[in-house]
Amino acid sequence: MNVASPTMNRPHRWDVPFDSGMTDADIESLKATPEIANVKSELFPAHIPLHGILKNDARIVSYQPGDIVCREGDYGNSAFLILTGTVRVVLSHLPRELLGRQATQKKGLFQSISQLWTNTKVREVRDTERYRNVRTQSRGKSGETHIYLQDAPAVLDQHRTVTLPAGQLFGELAALGRVPRSATIIAATETRLLEIRWQGLRELRRYDPGWKRHIDENYRRNALHAVLQANPLFAGLTEADLKAVADQVKLRTYGSFDWHVSYKEMREKGNSDDEPMIAAEGLAPDGIYLVRAGFARVSVKYGSAQRTLAYLGAGDEFGLEEAYQAWITRKPVPRRNSLTGLGYVDVLRVPSSVLEKYVFPHLRAPAPPPAPVDRPVHDDAFAEWLVDERLINGTQTMLIDLDRCVRCDDCVKACASTHGGNPRFIRHGRAFDHWMVANACMHCRDPVCMIGCPTGAIHRHESAGVVVINDDTCIGCGTCANSCPYDNIRLVEIANPSGTPIVDDEGRAIVKATKCDLCVEQLGGPACARACPHDALRRVNVSTLIEHEATTTGRGANESP
Repeated sequence: MNVASPTMNRPHRWDVPFDSGMTDADIESLKATPEIANVKSELFPAHIPLHGILKNDARIVSYQPGDIVCREGDYGNSAFLILTGTVRVVLSHLPRELLGRQATQKKGLFQSISQLWTNTKVREVRDTERYRNVRTQSRGKSGETHIYLQDAPAVLDQHRTVTLPAGQLFGELAALGRVPRSATIIAATETRLLEIRWQGLRELRRYDPGWKRHIDENYRRNALHAVLQANPLFAGLTEADLKAVADQVKLRTYGSFDWHVSYKEMREKGNSDDEPMIAAEGLAPDGIYLVRAGFARVSVKYGSAQRTLAYLGAGDEFGLEEAYQAWITRKPVPRRNSLTGLGYVDVLRVPSSVLEKYVFPHLRAPAPPPAPVDRPVHDDAFAEWLVDERLINGTQTMLIDLDRCVRCDDCVKACASTHGGNPRFIRHGRAFDHWMVANACMHCRDPVCMIGCPTGAIHRHESAGVVVINDDTCIGCGTCANSCPYDNIRLVEIANPSGTPIVDDEGRAIVKATKCDLCVEQLGGPACARACPHDALRRVNVSTLIEHEATTTGRGANESP
């Protein structure tokens, strides 16, 4: 007897719109604006119509004078079209406190020692008076919180700014490339913006020639020029030659921009995700690939499987040696390795013809690509596990050797003593063999937790490079905690020094986001690692660790990295 299979509605891309409040009337008003009216809607496929993009991938947001639209250094996944009003782009650096960020200063020796007796037994104590002195304040209803700069005109007049009028598009390069915002933008007047999330922006660029031309021209004029100029291969080129190179470089994106969402779903279901092929082993090279954002895996065929050799991130290149040898010998040189995307990767393909004209004549012979060492396949297991868990993202990952760890909790106690009695990590996590990656912020290369924070409270520290949360401007919305792929951010209820919970006008507990800040204020660095009496805990850059594992003969998962 056949049993009928359970049925369900097939998920669709627009099951969760950007703003469920967008109406057909809103769409019609948008179509009256020149930037949307000029879009050729007939070029869009039936399953991705222009109307659907506007209704599901866009939202209309209103800002008051002084509201901060986006901050320099923020990570965002959307662009903005000015419908009415004007905004000011700040060309110089604003002080951190004006952007709602943490102004960190190292503790002195006495301050560090005094933490041993000044910590309170009350959990998550806050001095609420401190919040009143924040230079930026938040306003707006739930879901549309903005932070605004007090005395914005006076402050902005002290800095170099450019005013953008209605009809201008901004933020598209950071949205499509997942790179930090390059400038702070503040509403100068009452302003209405059309915010378009990256999926809709991608489709507008793909199907409408006008949007594609505008975005590509901006990219070539700004971002691409900077990327090429920073790369040693093109460092000696003139401005004219750089422009000629930029005109022929191709931008390619592989994988899902919001990989952390699919990754969480994958872990819950126990599935593995596919890695899109960027460049296949054995084929003749058509140029080189420069990684602009995200991660990629370099691997070589090993029987019917692939053996990992290295992992590439922003600024790395692939395929140079083969392309150079093909130019020297005038014969095709097949690629020795494959390059695949991990989650999401943004790459630039520089054609061989460009390299042969502008780069190779002045280049010393590059080093050959990494080759597999003679070691058992099971030695790869630890490295492969790290990438399957997407821990490749971590630059300061807490790695614990369970064979050395005696569970004394000195690491947790040390963390608590440097954070007002409140530990900022949990001594458990994902484990492989005798290695465990603890639930502590890894200070990722691709910090997706920073995307969508309405106040900019979570940000990368300018001098230390670590990801920190400004408690003064955190509103406890949980966006960062929900976005973290590794569950390393927690929301905690706060209290006053007497232990009384702090609540809002409706009696609901006030919460704040907390996580490891790598002891950015402490003289000696991470207290957890310094406190371990058995050298069982260390902070590691996973990418560097894996590369070391992949190129060291005889190193296995049972040996110390």
